[in-house]
Amino acid sequence: MLFSSLPFLYYFLPCVIILYLIAPKPIKNTVLLLASLVFYAWGEPKYVVLMTVTILLGYIFGLLLERFRGRRSAKVFLILSVGVDLAFLGFFKYADFFIANFNAATGLSVPLLNIALPVGISFYTFQILSYTVDVYRGDTAAQRNVIDLGAYITLFPQLIAGPIVRYSDIAQQLKGRRHTVGKTAYGVRRFVLGLGKKVLIADTLAAFCSAFAASGDKSVLFYWLYAVAYSLQIYFDFSGYSDMAIGLGKILGFDFLENFNYPFISGSITEFWRRWHMSLGSWFRDYVYIPLGGNRVSKARNIFNIFVVWMLTGFWHGAAWNFILWGVFFGIMLLIEKLWLLKYLKKARVWNHIYVLFPVLFSFVLFASVDLADLGRNLGGMLGLGGIPAVSAETLYCLRSYAVIFILALVGATPVVKKAASAVENTKWGGRILTVLEPVGLAALLLVVTGYLVDGSFSPFLYFRF
Repeated sequence: MLFSSLPFLYYFLPCVIILYLIAPKPIKNTVLLLASLVFYAWGEPKYVVLMTVTILLGYIFGLLLERFRGRRSAKVFLILSVGVDLAFLGFFKYADFFIANFNAATGLSVPLLNIALPVGISFYTFQILSYTVDVYRGDTAAQRNVIDLGAYITLFPQLIAGPIVRYSDIAQQLKGRRHTVGKTAYGVRRFVLGLGKKVLIADTLAAFCSAFAASGDKSVLFYWLYAVAYSLQIYFDFSGYSDMAIGLGKILGFDFLENFNYPFISGSITEFWRRWHMSLGSWFRDYVYIPLGGNRVSKARNIFNIFVVWMLTGFWHGAAWNFILWGVFFGIMLLIEKLWLLKYLKKARVWNHIYVLFPVLFSFVLFASVDLADLGRNLGGMLGLGGIPAVSAETLYCLRSYAVIFILALVGATPVVKKAASAVENTKWGGRILTVLEPVGLAALLLVVTGYLVDGSFSPFLYFRF
């Protein structure tokens, strides 16, 4: 079920909120668990069994890890727990990738399994892994109530596209959480704004990318506009979803950590990855990079650690070579900055921000490429190779048609609007005016989004496939 769908907005969500509000405190997590299973089963009914098994295994391993903590057997249980979770992820997400590459390398024809990818499996697998590892380390106590653990793993606001919520961050909130009018109001505002980002900006940019793909009159400018449009599309798609998840969490009493912080204003690729998909970056830092030794090792080993982390980061996004190359590319960029470039970027004021945009645009062209041939065509087009004209009539037509959305997206990707709203709010009458206008504006935004959804002008979240 999509957040940006009429059944979710006007049937599922109102029913869940009503049931949640009238439910006595002791069974609120039960309501969340059942609602989340229904939410997941809406589009993936057969994989509810897989999720149920995953919850039960996580629960059992958590108890065993706490019971035998400090003993050798605890490490055995940890290896079993991690192995089982990664086996599920590997089988459903990566089996065909390995079979296809095995066939290519050996010339054999082992048949592909053609298994449908369970939605959100990368996200909830990482959440379970963080839970069992934290219990093993003694950073958190094992959850003794299987309903509460199940509610954490299946929590529908962040179940299928993040952010990756660690158990230790919301363990106390599972036991008891505060519900206030202010918190709920903030949650509604955050959700509606995220919905607008997804439907009005990301989906419109997706239409531009589709027009580019179907065009037979491409130009250098068209290729660059495509790179910009796709980069902004994936940002507004994913950050919009994260906004909605955080907003829904607030409505239900949870405080999820931020996942994006205006990454396109970064002054280095290092800073970019501190602002982009922050829950994933911190997860790999704490559960892969630091256990490998982090930067407390020799320079050669540190370089190795960085490449392992970024190869896995790319592979996490999808079972294809373009994702692996995407991760390796960022690993190389971060390594260049770490060893040489970063000290110069810190002294720059404008050029460092311009510098960031080019590798980021390239990275998302790589991210979107179907194969290396597709990547070559896109990069060749951006460089004007093969006699491609600088501008074409169709390029100018599309630019005129989408100029407004490009301007809105470019401005919205910076904190300009947020700072302007904050400045107005801090004036003598600004706060009072915004208090009156904000509900009206949010209602109008929801009405416009509903109109788009009724018209069928929406597309699935890009990160569903991860």
